[in-house]
This record gives sequence, C-alpha cells and structure tokens, in this order.
Amino acid sequence: MKTAAAYIRVSTDDQTEYSPSSQLEKIREYAKRNDYILPDEYIFIDEGISGRTTKRPAFNKMIGTAKTIPKPFDAILLWKFSRFARNREDSIVYKSMLRKQCGIEVISISENIGDDKMSVIMEAMIEAMDEYYSINLGEEVRRGMNEKVQRGEPVTIPSFGYDIQNGQYIPNPETSPLVKKIFTDFLDGKGLVTIARELNENGYRTRRGNKFENRTVRYILKNPVYIGKIRWTPTGKANHRISNKDTVIIDGTHEPIISQEIFDKVQEKLSKGSVKYMHEISAKEPFMLQGLVRCSACGATLCMSANHTSLQCYAYAHGKCNISHSISLKKINALVIQTMDRCIETSSFHLEITSKTKPDENIPLRIARENKKLERIKDAYENGVYTLDEYKKSRDNVQNKINGLEEKFRTQQSEQTDEQVEMEKFRDKLIPVMPSLKTPAVPESMKNSILKSFVRRIVFDRSKCDVEIFFYT
Repeated sequence: MKTAAAYIRVSTDDQTEYSPSSQLEKIREYAKRNDYILPDEYIFIDEGISGRTTKRPAFNKMIGTAKTIPKPFDAILLWKFSRFARNREDSIVYKSMLRKQCGIEVISISENIGDDKMSVIMEAMIEAMDEYYSINLGEEVRRGMNEKVQRGEPVTIPSFGYDIQNGQYIPNPETSPLVKKIFTDFLDGKGLVTIARELNENGYRTRRGNKFENRTVRYILKNPVYIGKIRWTPTGKANHRISNKDTVIIDGTHEPIISQEIFDKVQEKLSKGSVKYMHEISAKEPFMLQGLVRCSACGATLCMSANHTSLQCYAYAHGKCNISHSISLKKINALVIQTMDRCIETSSFHLEITSKTKPDENIPLRIARENKKLERIKDAYENGVYTLDEYKKSRDNVQNKINGLEEKFRTQQSEQTDEQVEMEKFRDKLIPVMPSLKTPAVPESMKNSILKSFVRRIVFDRSKCDVEIFFYT
C-alpha cells in the first residue's frame, strides 16, 4: 500500500465548490479507491492564497517534506491541477523536481489524463488554460478597480484614520483626530521619530497592529487620502518616495481629514528634510563594529548616529524602542576590546560551534516517522491488506531503516567535541588577531571583517555599560 500527501488550496472564502473540506473529502475517497494511505500529517492546506505565486506556507512545507530521504510519500493528490499552481513555469519546475529527484507523482483526482504519452500534452493544455483563466481574471479585476477609482471610490483597505462603510471611506472618531495631531505636531517642529515614539508610548498602533516608526509617520504625512484624494497604482505597490508614472491620484468622494493648505506646508517641509537626510546617508563610513552590536532591550542593531561619532539603537532611532542605547564609538570599541581580552585571559567564551558537516537534527523526527510506518503496516496486515509474508518483509525493511538511523544518531552524539577543549582551541586562534584590532593603522573595514569571522553578535546593555559577546567557530 502506497502513501500519499494531499495539497489543498483555495483563493477566496466564497469558492464553496472548492472549499478545503470538499476537496479533502474527494481526495480521501480517491485515496481509498486507489489503495493510498493518507496520513493527517501529510495534508497541506493553503487558504486565501493565489496559485500564481509560490509564496504559500503549506505548499513550501510540502515541497520541503517531499525532499527528505527516504521519501515520505509516493504521490501528491490534488482536486485539480490548478490547485497546485496557476503559473506554468512554477508547475513545470516543481512537478519535474518531484518526479525526477524525489520519485513522487502529482495526481489530479478530477482530471483523468491517463498515463500514456498523450497525457503529457493533455496536462500541458490543462495548465495553459488554468494560467489563461488566472491572467484573464486578474485583468478583469483590475479593470473593475480602475472604473471605481475613476468614480472616486476606494479600492483598497482604508488608511489609518478612516473606516469603510458601504464602499465609502468615513473618518474614524478615535483615530482621525490622531491624524490631525500628527500633521500639527510635525508643523510645530516635532520630528518623525518623536511623533512615532509618543504614539507608541500612548498605546496606539497602526492599522495592522504594529508599532509606529518614523517611516510610518512619513507615509501618513505624504498620503493624499487625507485631503480627499484616491491614490492607486494598478501595476502594483507604489514607492511613494519615487515618482511612479502609473500611479493615479484623483478626487475622491470621501470627507477630508486635513486641509489642502496644511498638507502643502507639510510636503514642503518634508521635501527640505529629505535633502538633509539623503546627505547624511551618503556620508556614512564603515566602522569596526558595524552590523554586530545589538540593543539589549529590543535586539535591534546599533547603527551610526547622524553625528558619525556614536551608535544608537535602530529601533529607538525610528521610534519603535523606548530605551536609548546611545554610546560613543570610542567608548564601545574600548569596551569590546576589554571584554575580548578578559575572555582570552579566562578562556571563557559564549561559543556557538558550527561546522561544514552539521549534525542531522532531523534524525529523531525521521525515526518517529518510521515508527508510524510500522504502525500502519501492522494495521494493513490486521485489516487483511497484507499477507503474512508481505507484512514481515515491509516490517523488516522499515525496522532496518530505524536501526540505521539510531546508529547514526549515536555516532553523532559520540562525535560532539568537549566544550572546554574547544574553548582552548578557540582562544589560541583569537590571540594572534587581537593586535590588528587594537592598532589604528588597520582600516575600520578590515577590523570589521576580522570580527565578523568569529563574532556572531555583541549585546550592549546601557544600564550596566557592559557588553556580552557571542562567538562562533
């Protein structure tokens, strides 16, 4: 008896004909008729996701599972080929990989194409029609959205400060005053980071439930929806820092929250600030600890401040972290060197050991899977599917695999290097590079490369004025 997986996908909630439960019911019936075992752990479901993309969690998990050795199942059962993919290129690549590399067939239970040479042509024709349907549907949707935009009607979820009722944006009584405050505070001289931090400290969150940061505030300040406009880019997401010729901005039918006069003043001030910001970005220079130091409060990287003499938590600088971790470059460089010297002196490191041949961490899971196979084989024998000889043969094959995996796991365990011995070896490798890190003659970029060859991360705690270094080898 063969083992199968099931892949189920629906694009929208209203596709009742292809609902997950109805697809699974038909797949189970097919599996039973064709002597397939369909374990629950091999049922993969993506809901509300288009088949024109492979950014599907369950799909990717299924492909990853299929590539394990030994192969976990013999076939992937689908309601229709369109559930697998609506992009011919993706379909060809993944089906070919599954068949040639994994020995796994992809079967549509409702599209009987046979197994002769004509089936190749039939399958290609079905996939081409599925892709045509998907492209045509997308064009029809965009055409409908464009017509709504031309009438000044919304085609996207409402921006922060608005709700949507009966296909119309209406100001939200709780968040629309915040939008007005953001515009007023900015004109009164508050920076984007300060505005974001104040919103976060008062418990406010974006429409998606995230904390505010400087770019969130900037997006609100540049959004013409607040002066009664509708903005839409039919070709995809717009980058609002760069002019996009495809973006449509048209008078809407909703109530403005901000006056045209205030909006124009804000745009002028933002434009002047952007020039200064871009100048500061272009003036950045490499430094020894670049990309290595993390904030102890939130885990974000410490980046160069505008003065180019100190580091600050990236999240704090963008309004998302409430604790400043500002420290001068000179001071944190000295702190890191002192800590490394202390580690060398005591031969004590936070050491994360890596190797070219990493141990197989999936062995316990693979053993568990094989034990489940033993249970299914036993069930098949008790139900009369297997003869006694077939049962013994299948059982012995699986048991041999289990024995081999257990032996491999024991070998891996015995090969683990003694931690203290590894630290002594690491200490001996570290000592010769310390002079290069301490001398001003070595460029900062080279020091950074040296550190990144054995330092995973450095955690800076401002309250203790201390660093914790995590090394790897």
